Amino acid sequence: MTDTTGALPHPDFTLPVRGDAYRRADADTLAGFDTITSATACAKLHGMGITRSWVDGPVPLSPGQRVVGSAITLQFMPQREDLASGLGQEYVERHTALWAVLEQVQPGDVLVIQAYGSRFSGCIGDILARYFLRKGGAGIVVDGRIRDAARIRQLGLPVWSTGTTPHYASQTELFPWAYDVPVAVGGALCMPGDVVIADDDGPVIVPQAMSNDVIDAARDHEEWETFSRRRLDEGARLGDYYPLTPDTREEFEAWRSAQAFAL
Repeated sequence: MTDTTGALPHPDFTLPVRGDAYRRADADTLAGFDTITSATACAKLHGMGITRSWVDGPVPLSPGQRVVGSAITLQFMPQREDLASGLGQEYVERHTALWAVLEQVQPGDVLVIQAYGSRFSGCIGDILARYFLRKGGAGIVVDGRIRDAARIRQLGLPVWSTGTTPHYASQTELFPWAYDVPVAVGGALCMPGDVVIADDDGPVIVPQAMSNDVIDAARDHEEWETFSRRRLDEGARLGDYYPLTPDTREEFEAWRSAQAFAL
């Protein structure tokens, strides 16, 4: 018969887990995404062969917010009491990957959290969000829930999550396990250092090595869409300007040259 009265045997395993060193997306790259929407980035990535870039599930805590930043990652895993449990939260969580990742935050980082869409784990609360913001963090994307929503709104910190909960991070089913590791969020893979774009259409993950190609393609796309909107507002036919035909592409190129010359 198993003895359930004493402490469980503890495997020889050290937490938190930390991934390998990585390179953040640089400031010039991030600046290149300033005017690019998540929808345009997602569409351009699809055309380049990356078909799962959208993080399905998280929505903005405060509509109208937007963030572009370099991904720093946090992975939750299921609790197993011989390894990790949320009992005694105040004394346990400070030694987990959740506290550790916050000490690694640099200006412009977007914290991307794998939490399996859990409804019961408040992965980030007011105090941690304040600390993240103080260190220069740009925004947070959580494939799961947050707590202290009203206070986080007051901070003005851009956050995307699947909802809110009164629970703390390790109160029920998950435990902050690893950081600086690949994470799965809403059906998309996010590697540390990838570019994250999030707005009202949701978060999109741009592989860092593809970021400059996405910038070039997206800038052209958004410029011709601006031109097309103008022509449609003037009464032009949809089929001629969305998308552009070879003839209207020539018209757009002439319009773009004139705009550049005017500047």
